[in-house]
Amino acid sequence: METVLIILQACVVLGAIMLGVRTGGLGLGLWGVVGTTILVFVFRLEPGSPPVDAFFIIIAVITASSAMQAAGGIDYLVSIASKIIQRNPRRLTYVAPLVAFVFTVLSGTSNIFFALIPVIYETAYRNGQRPERALAASTVTSGLGITASPVSAAMAAYLVLMAGTGYELPQILLITIPSAIVACIATSFVQQRLGKDLLDDPEFLGRVADGRVELSPALRARYDAKMAGTAEGGGSDAAGTGRTKTAGATASTFIEHPVPPGGQTAALIFIAGTLLVVVLGLFPSLRPAFPNADGELVPIGMSTVIEMVMFTAALVIILVRRVKPSQVVEQPLLKAGYVAAVALFGIAWMADTFIAANEETIIEPLGQMIVANPLLLAVALFVVAGLTTSQSATTNTLIPIALAAGLAPGVITAMWPSLIGVWLFPANGSQIASVETDATGSTKLTQIPVWHSFTIPMLVSWVAVVASGLLIQLVVPS
Repeated sequence: METVLIILQACVVLGAIMLGVRTGGLGLGLWGVVGTTILVFVFRLEPGSPPVDAFFIIIAVITASSAMQAAGGIDYLVSIASKIIQRNPRRLTYVAPLVAFVFTVLSGTSNIFFALIPVIYETAYRNGQRPERALAASTVTSGLGITASPVSAAMAAYLVLMAGTGYELPQILLITIPSAIVACIATSFVQQRLGKDLLDDPEFLGRVADGRVELSPALRARYDAKMAGTAEGGGSDAAGTGRTKTAGATASTFIEHPVPPGGQTAALIFIAGTLLVVVLGLFPSLRPAFPNADGELVPIGMSTVIEMVMFTAALVIILVRRVKPSQVVEQPLLKAGYVAAVALFGIAWMADTFIAANEETIIEPLGQMIVANPLLLAVALFVVAGLTTSQSATTNTLIPIALAAGLAPGVITAMWPSLIGVWLFPANGSQIASVETDATGSTKLTQIPVWHSFTIPMLVSWVAVVASGLLIQLVVPS
C-alpha cells in the first residue's frame, strides 16, 4: 500500500510539472503550489519548507536589473556587446559566444541576449559567414552564464541549498566560471567547422533565387562567379578568411545601439553591486558577524547580503538617475523575474514536500545510485532542465537529492551547469528568435524536436563544462 501511495504522489509531482510546462509562464509555479496542496490535503504529507530566501534573492536582483533597464543600463550593456562583436568579424564564432556568456554573467539573465541576436546575424551575413555558427553557439553559451552569475535566479536557489556545506559563492564561481569559459571555447571550435558554407548551401541558394534574401556585398562577386560557372572564389565561405574589402564594407554599415542619457551610470551601479556581492562572498570577514546558538560569531549569510546589496543598488539607480518607481515596475525584466520567482517557489516547495516525506523509501536509493555513478546527476539535471525549461526549478528538485546522498559539494557544483539542457527542446525564446532572424535559413529547427541547430553546440558545451568542472573542483578548497 505504501508503494502505491508513493507512486501516486510521484504522479502528482510529475503531473504538476508537466501541466505547468504546458501552461507556461506563471503556470509552472502555480501548478507547483497546487501539487503541494494535493500532497498536503489529500496525502496528508507535512508541508516542506518554502524557498523564501531564494524567492527574495530573485526579487531583489530582478528589481535592481529592472531599475537598470528603466534607466537605460541594459541599452548601454547591449551597445558595448554590439561593438565588441562587430569589431571582430573574422573571429565572430569565437567572440560572440564569449560575449553572450560574459554579459549574461554580469546581468544575471540571458534575456540580454535577445538584443544581440540581430547584431550577430548581421555581422555574420555581411561578412559572408554562415550565421548558424555564431548564432547557435552564442545562444547556448548565454545559458552557461546563468550558473556562473552571482545574481541569477538559479544561483539564488543553489546558494540556499548549499548553505552549510562549506561551499559558498566563491567556491562555486571558482568552478563554474572557468569551466564555462572552457566550454565556450570548445563549443566555438566545433561550431566553426559545422554546416556548409553559404554558397554551397542549397537552402540559402534557393532563397536567393526566390528573392527571399538579398545577397550581401561579401558574397555577391563569388555568387556571380559561381552562377557563371567560373572557379573564382571556389564557393568557400568568408569565415576565417577575413578579407580586407569585407571588413571595410562592414565598417561602413556599423549597427549602432542608442544609449539613453545616464545608461552608462545605471549599468555601472548595477555592476558595482554585483562585484560587491562577489567581494563579500570572497572575504567573509567583511560581513557583520553575530553569535549563534553556541555563542560563536558567524558572518551573516550570502542570501541576506545579496538581498541587501541588490535592493540598495536598485534604490541608488532610482535616485541617481531619477527613475520613477512606476517605470521600474513596467519593465519586461521585472515581469520575467517575477515569473521565475513564482516558478521557483511553487516547484521547489512541492519538491521539498515530496522529498522530505519519502526520503527513506525513494531518496536514499536514488542517492545510492548517484553516489555509485555520479554522472547520473549530470544526466538528470540535463534532462529535467530540458523538460521543465527552468534552471532554478530543476536546481531545487534535484540538488537536494544529491546533497542527501552525501555527494561531495565540489562534484555537485561541477555537474550543476548541466542545466545547459534547457536548450534540449526548441521551446525557448532565444532559440526561436535566432531561427526567425536568420533569413539565410542556416539556423533551423527540424521535425525531430531534439535535433536542431542548437543540439550539437549544446552537447559539446555540456560535456566540456562538466568534464572541466570535475577537474577544477579537485583543486578548489572547501
